Amino acid sequence: MDFALTSEQQMVVDTVRGFVERELYPLEEEVERTGRVPGEVGEEIKRKVIELGFYAPNLPEEVGGGGLDRLTFTLLERELGRPSMALSVFWGRPSGILMACNEEQRQRYLIPSARGERLDALAMTEPAAGSDVRGMQCTARPDGSDWIINGSKHFISHADLADFVIVFVATAEEDSSRGPKKRITCFLVDRGTPGFEIRPGYDSVSHRGYQNCILDFDDCRLPAEQVLGEVHGGFDLANEWLYATRLTVAAMCVGRARRAFDLALAHAAERRQFGQPIGRFQGVSFKLADMITEIDAADWLTLGAAWRLDASLPADREIASAKLYATEMLARVTDEAVQIHGGMGLMSDLPLARFWRDARVERIWDGTSEIQRHIIGRDLLRPLGS
Repeated sequence: MDFALTSEQQMVVDTVRGFVERELYPLEEEVERTGRVPGEVGEEIKRKVIELGFYAPNLPEEVGGGGLDRLTFTLLERELGRPSMALSVFWGRPSGILMACNEEQRQRYLIPSARGERLDALAMTEPAAGSDVRGMQCTARPDGSDWIINGSKHFISHADLADFVIVFVATAEEDSSRGPKKRITCFLVDRGTPGFEIRPGYDSVSHRGYQNCILDFDDCRLPAEQVLGEVHGGFDLANEWLYATRLTVAAMCVGRARRAFDLALAHAAERRQFGQPIGRFQGVSFKLADMITEIDAADWLTLGAAWRLDASLPADREIASAKLYATEMLARVTDEAVQIHGGMGLMSDLPLARFWRDARVERIWDGTSEIQRHIIGRDLLRPLGS
């Protein structure tokens, strides 16, 4: 693994960071105050990203994307972790799972998504089925050549903005050594489809302005052409395409932690107490030392996992390690950044309180810390027959 960035990778980092600092940072305070991003503001961000030539950077060039390799895309995501997530969502990164589209679906969903003409949202979680995907109760039954979906999903990120959702539902049941097991199928469902409703979700303390939604299906009829991948093949499809989203969470946590650290470092150098900068006191300088060491460790875990994906090497454990460590690191770093700032760290004049609050959800979504530990432990023990 070459630890030096190529000139292209450095250009990506510099371009994205410059855009974030110039275009998105100035909008954060208003989003934090109102809890929303006006539609015209989101469209303007998307327009500027498209003009920059960086929209859909994760998709291959042949479908209209930027064609970035996984490592370079992870570097990009690291920079997009710095601003408010409610704003960075408009830097479109369509779900990679759309690469499973057939030719007709590519023309309706994949290619328009790469152009910024359509936005997708991914729907798996249910009130009674979070980490236990096989326990989902939202179902689809065949009716002639159609499927009828009934049930609900919740915690569906940015579904309020989406033109269509990629939804996983139970379509059959099979026996296993642990009893009956649901078989899962993935569907593409357009906004406005009869029997499908997108409702406002819960008022979250993390990522203000980045909405979660509830999806209701009431005898929602879909033609067979809306199946993504194979019938009953949704679980395998999810495993193939969705593990890498955890790498995105890790990368964004690293970017946000570096922004918090930069603020803490500058404050430690400028704030004076007892006749000297507070950074000269070991109680502060040791905090800074621990913070940067943890950030660097999370960064290399994340980039190392991305490198393995590019090299077509197994990476499930490495991705789980990166997601686990980076999300828990962010909680510690933001907390210490607040501590270094003292009382001002909790004031809305600075973004640190927001970083501290936003950090909490990262250990829950896209697989909890407990799930990541389970993946890591299983990977370690499986070769030993345990």
